Amino acid sequence: MSNTSPTSYPRRFVPPAADMGSWADIEPLFDKLDRRPIDTVEQLEQWILDQSELAACINEEGSKRDVARTCQTDDPDREKAHLYFVEEITPRCKPWWQRLRELYVASPARAKLPRDRYLVLDRSTAAAVELFRKRNVPLQTEDEKLDQQYQKTCGAMTVQYDGREQTIVQMSRYLHEPDRRVRQEAWELCVKRRLQDRDAIDELFDKQIGLRNRIAVNAGEASFRDYQFKAYERFDYGPADCFEFHETVEKLMVPLARQLQQDRRHTLQVDVLRPWDLAVDAHNRPPLKPFTAVRELSDKCARMFRRLDPALGEQFEQMAAAGWLDLENRKGKAPGGYQATFDESRHPFIFMNAVGLHGDVETLLHEGGHAFHAIACRDEPLTAYRHCGMEMAEVASMGMELLAFDFIDEFYSEADVARARREKLEDVVGLFPWIAIVDAFQHWLYTHPKHTRAQRTEFWLSLTKRFGGIEDWSGYGPAREAQWQRQPHLFSVPFYYIEYGIAQVGALQLWRNARADRAGALRQYREALALGGSRTLPELWAAAGLKFDFTAATIQPLIELVASELAKLPE
Repeated sequence: MSNTSPTSYPRRFVPPAADMGSWADIEPLFDKLDRRPIDTVEQLEQWILDQSELAACINEEGSKRDVARTCQTDDPDREKAHLYFVEEITPRCKPWWQRLRELYVASPARAKLPRDRYLVLDRSTAAAVELFRKRNVPLQTEDEKLDQQYQKTCGAMTVQYDGREQTIVQMSRYLHEPDRRVRQEAWELCVKRRLQDRDAIDELFDKQIGLRNRIAVNAGEASFRDYQFKAYERFDYGPADCFEFHETVEKLMVPLARQLQQDRRHTLQVDVLRPWDLAVDAHNRPPLKPFTAVRELSDKCARMFRRLDPALGEQFEQMAAAGWLDLENRKGKAPGGYQATFDESRHPFIFMNAVGLHGDVETLLHEGGHAFHAIACRDEPLTAYRHCGMEMAEVASMGMELLAFDFIDEFYSEADVARARREKLEDVVGLFPWIAIVDAFQHWLYTHPKHTRAQRTEFWLSLTKRFGGIEDWSGYGPAREAQWQRQPHLFSVPFYYIEYGIAQVGALQLWRNARADRAGALRQYREALALGGSRTLPELWAAAGLKFDFTAATIQPLIELVASELAKLPE
């Protein structure tokens, strides 16, 4: 992997010794940009590059502190350092970024910039200028702090089971156990523990809803949904497209997902399927055990990547050697998984909570796709173009899951390979309804800003009835009512979830293309990743050989292909 060292991208505008955690060091740089003339194309382009470098340096400092905090949420020093950045640095930067965006929009040289190069940056900047309100900065800061509190609350959840204290994530392994009594015990313990914090999380979310609605009103938007669609720069689709996606999922995916659950109930030989029956192998075989230590997980995924493409394998191995992976679950670690990009040094970092399950393999393949995306476009001079809309970013990750899955035999015997492939395709089917639930829930939340908790619960339950499975929740009503609290996106990145559904459509197209021509599909995939965010979403998808469309016309043949492949696999 080239350019792995932070010194490969030396600072040219920001002084090498400048501390990006110190406002005294940062503010003069903003002031310097503010005073510079940008009347000619040459002046404006250099100014854009310099503010891009400043953004990268500040972003990296924030990322380092956030990564450190999520790696150990119970460390007060890490929490303090992150909070300082969130409360003292980010809010002070926001008005300055807005000032620079306004200067860009007003520059007489703006109209003379090469359109092909600057179209995406131009429309993004113009939209941000339109949306920004200084009085929203403290509200956004408070929203971030509430999300941090949510993560800390979830990270502290543990139960006593099997003779030791275990995190909620660690307990998920028991849901794969053949002994139904063990599965039920583990599930009930986790539910009971989560419900202890139900009211606190509800109260926290109520505050976030209120803050977000105020942000939208301040910006002159009819709802926070309208605000967030603009903030996410969803130029290529809108709420109506999301509703069409929901209807397509209801029509095409929900029946197949429910049929797969019926097959599961029959194979398990149970009268009714219960929530603790959804993860276990349908034949009551012991859970797949792909690895026992995270080093084994990392090494075997590296071999999978190398078999897919030697360059990708090398990149992943160097990430591991550089210490850019934190994979193992532990007490105090924030839930979930993510890939972060350090914008100044231009390297990725993968965070996850591995406990020895098959899902951990899929998570690392997924986040590996994000990391390869970051590496592919790292030489792009503009920081903004080293990121892209999540509708493409998630194609990179979900597509990698499917591309690399041909080499899952690194972890399993021949019989277990077939089993893992079946699980993968069934998960693809099951993911679409859950995405529809979460996305539809968010549309309702923010277009009904004065809803009560009871109304919120009622609507959530209506969505589980519309899109959910056949499992029986009798006796566990509160657990089903509070199920949405387990979805961290609702707290940290509102309205960020439909992207997974859109991207899955892209990933399935990529998978279909690879079945016909793996080398060609992989070449287009890598070419598209190298573009970063420098093109529109339809153009990025086209570069990957995909059609940016998530209507029934595109989805139906893909889901038929999945169903066909499932029919070929042994039970």
